[in-house]
Amino acid sequence: MAGFSMKRKVELSYEEAEGRIREALSKEGFGILTEIDVKATLKKKLDKDFRRYIILGACNPPYAYRALTMEPEIGVFMPCNVLVYENEDGTTTLSAMDPVAAMEVVGNPELTGLAREIKEKIERALNSL
Repeated sequence: MAGFSMKRKVELSYEEAEGRIREALSKEGFGILTEIDVKATLKKKLDKDFRRYIILGACNPPYAYRALTMEPEIGVFMPCNVLVYENEDGTTTLSAMDPVAAMEVVGNPELTGLAREIKEKIERALNSL
């Protein structure tokens, strides 16, 4: 896992992977604030077919509060997006924004430390599948 996202391909169906990542995120203190069904949206707006693909907007309230008190503009990076999408081979990919990479742009060392803690939680959730 490197770059701007943390990614994991799993030998699970789309439905099973989605359910399990929701549970894993919950165990790490994250709730899902938003859901974007990309497949349905692209069909409705553009009449285009697309693979099953959902964007889950995950939020851990205590960490969100801490980050917002350190930097009010940090809200542009919230919530943490977690992707679940199906692959042609029957596997599923899970991917999440790397909060450390995102916070380095801000240049606030306090936020970078907080982002490392959040990254550990998201990585644990991804690796638990």
